[in-house]
Parts: sequence; C-alpha cells; structure tokens
Amino acid sequence: MEKERRRLGPDDWAEAALTALGEGGLAAVAVEPVAARLGATKGSFYWHFTNRDALIGAALALWEERFTEATIAPLAAEPDPRTRLRRLFATVSAKAGQNAVTAHVVAAADHPAVGPVVRRVLQRRIDYVAGLFEEIGFPPAVALQRSVLAYTVYVGHDQLAARLPGLLPLGEGEQLADHLDAFLALLLTDAPDRP
Repeated sequence: MEKERRRLGPDDWAEAALTALGEGGLAAVAVEPVAARLGATKGSFYWHFTNRDALIGAALALWEERFTEATIAPLAAEPDPRTRLRRLFATVSAKAGQNAVTAHVVAAADHPAVGPVVRRVLQRRIDYVAGLFEEIGFPPAVALQRSVLAYTVYVGHDQLAARLPGLLPLGEGEQLADHLDAFLALLLTDAPDRP
C-alpha cells in the first residue's frame, strides 16, 4: 500500500526554498528543484505561489523571522541593556559561520526581491542595537555610530566564518568569551556611568 502523501502548504515551500538558498544561493531557489526536494509537482507550487519571486519572498520572510526576530525576542525579558547587548553578541558570535543562508542573502542584495528585505532587516538590527546603546546612556548620534560599527563587525565576522571556516582564531568557550568581552569593552568605551 502506497503511503498517503502529506499535503504541502506554503510554509513547506518556504522552508525548502530557504534550505536551497542556504545551500546554493539565490539561483538554487527555482521552482522545479524546490519541487523535487519536496517530492511535489510544479502544479502544487502554483497552488500556493504566483511565481518564483513570491517563493523567494516567503523564504526571505522565514529568514527574517528566524535570524532576526527570534534572536531579539528572547532578550526582551532582560532589564539591563548591557546584559542584553552581551547576550545578543554571544548568541550571534556562537552561530557565526553556521548560517550560510545569510551569506547568500547578503550576496544577493542587488536582486529586486531581496534588496528591500535586506535593507529592512539591516535597519531593524541597527535600530535595535542603537536602542541598547541609548538605554546605556549614549546620545542618539553616538548610539547609532556604535551600532553601525557593531553591525559591520558582525557582518564581516559572519561572512568570514561562513566563507572561510577556521580562519578566524576566536575559538570557543572561554576564548570566544574573552573576544566578546574585548569587543564590548571597545564598544562601551566612554559609556556613561551606571545610575
């Protein structure tokens, strides 16, 4: 007896497209290969999406939720902005290089379906970190400068870790914690005294 096939929904297609994106970049997000990955037909795809750009959009929405909002949300319960900042950088540093999707998304930022999402995510991340610096007591312009600096270091770190694994001598455990402490000390230079 043949197994009954589970009905695929748009979330299944978005997940498969996100996986394809992480494995082969934007070019890998094509209807036929993603359908083959799911064991589905092109007809199933068109039941849920009008075109490839709609599928790319669904995959990017999943990426945005998984790698931005789901990283920020757990920090909300922590009242101390310095602790939130450290936890944020500890989380993203520990995952550096493990997220090939982000490397491919950033590389495709000139694509009309990708660019607006990358800009929105970049703005969300920079605004969030700038808000932490403001809570620490930096004036808004300084908070924004430090946030941009922190974000560009993060992107560079993540890209190097993804593209050239093992190149960065940051290690794990205490060695990575020491690196984070040094980085945060630089970012918090001249921070207002705690109240």
